[in-house]
Amino acid sequence: MDDLQDDLHTRLVTGLRTGLPDEALIIDPDVTASYANDMASFCDAGTPAVVVLPRTVEQVQHVMRTASELRVPVVPQGARTGLSGAANASDGCIVLSLTKMDRILEISPVDRIAVVEPGVINATLSRAVGEHGLCYPPDPSSWEMCTIGGNIGTASGGLCCVKYGVTAEYVLGLDVVLADGRLLTTGRRTAKGVAGYDLTRLFVGSEGSLGIVVKAVLALRPKPPEQLVLAAEFASAAAACDAVCAIMERGHTPSLLELMDRTTIRAVNEMAQMGLPDTTEALLLAAFDTPEPTADLAAVGELCTAAGATQVVPAEDATESEMLLQARRLSLTALEKVKTATMIDDVCVPRSQLAAMLDGTAAIAEKYDLTIGVCAHAGDGNTHPVVCFDHSDADESRRARESFDEIMALGLELGGTITGEHGVGVLKKEWLARELGPVGVELQRGIKQTFDPLGILNPGKLF
Repeated sequence: MDDLQDDLHTRLVTGLRTGLPDEALIIDPDVTASYANDMASFCDAGTPAVVVLPRTVEQVQHVMRTASELRVPVVPQGARTGLSGAANASDGCIVLSLTKMDRILEISPVDRIAVVEPGVINATLSRAVGEHGLCYPPDPSSWEMCTIGGNIGTASGGLCCVKYGVTAEYVLGLDVVLADGRLLTTGRRTAKGVAGYDLTRLFVGSEGSLGIVVKAVLALRPKPPEQLVLAAEFASAAAACDAVCAIMERGHTPSLLELMDRTTIRAVNEMAQMGLPDTTEALLLAAFDTPEPTADLAAVGELCTAAGATQVVPAEDATESEMLLQARRLSLTALEKVKTATMIDDVCVPRSQLAAMLDGTAAIAEKYDLTIGVCAHAGDGNTHPVVCFDHSDADESRRARESFDEIMALGLELGGTITGEHGVGVLKKEWLARELGPVGVELQRGIKQTFDPLGILNPGKLF
């Protein structure tokens, strides 16, 4: 560090120590470097000046007051399971890791709410509310590791979204520490409420660029019955997508509707010997958690057969259902073994365009001579093309990045969005501008300026 940087670092550490316990402040550069990035590929990360692990709201407020006084950027982090670089450090920043604020403050079966701190693990909350006969539906694939604060920051989804919706639909209220250290309370604990602008929804998906979430009031639902699953094999991805459209058009409400393409199926077979036929071009998994799921599965099975399914296998109980779902759960792990690195895209299209999205992605894979597997939350039209490449091969890495961009362009051409649940972060900020257009970008930057006039909250993300 030069003299000016060294002086700023000294003032920063001194200022932070006045309001933090010793164990909450990390300044060892070997340790702080380990907080530099999340799980996204092709996303630059800087070198943090310090890492702070607060346990109280007052400690977060102290961090933000210090950061504002010294004009130091602050990058909030959860478990860093994100896939867009939204939690990547900036050079000289304070990394504000909220993982130690991990208390479930309240569970109310009468009001059907939970009040939690941002570091609570998704699965921990789900199990805790389950003891009260309730459920918290949003279930990202990383639910055993990811935090509620991170889920709120990126507006996470999951396998159950086709029936139960995404994180945004379950956040009723928030406590947020603003850039200058003030504490803002938004939203409500009540079942209904329309007082003023919906600031709560504004923070959901803002990726820590408007404030630091320190408490959340979350809506809960009654715990549904155990779901039963059906697996249907198809000789073409188009036929599987036709089945998806038919299921939704007929008014069915599955608790899960997932699709795997040929590349993904073969990767799973290679890794886990699942025994799926080599002729299977697409696998569709449908589940129902209704009081009479067998009848629902039978009706969906008929629609799959009519769409061209070569085999339809309904589960008889929860154990068989879990076995059928295992292939889907292994998808990303299996694709990660194909090459040394992966880029996981997150393009959401109208359900009616799902077949065009899969066919277009296959054409892109052929054009760039790459392996690209697709697993999808088919009921939402939310596809996850996974680009597999050798990170030590410069040409293959270039082709991987170019194919990734073409996949996003395809999604927009089909009337979709560049991200359904992973967020924008660093990875997609150029594409956000294309999706929003100049007027949209201008207004969103104006909102950012109102909440963060000094530009210290997670700079370089989104815009």
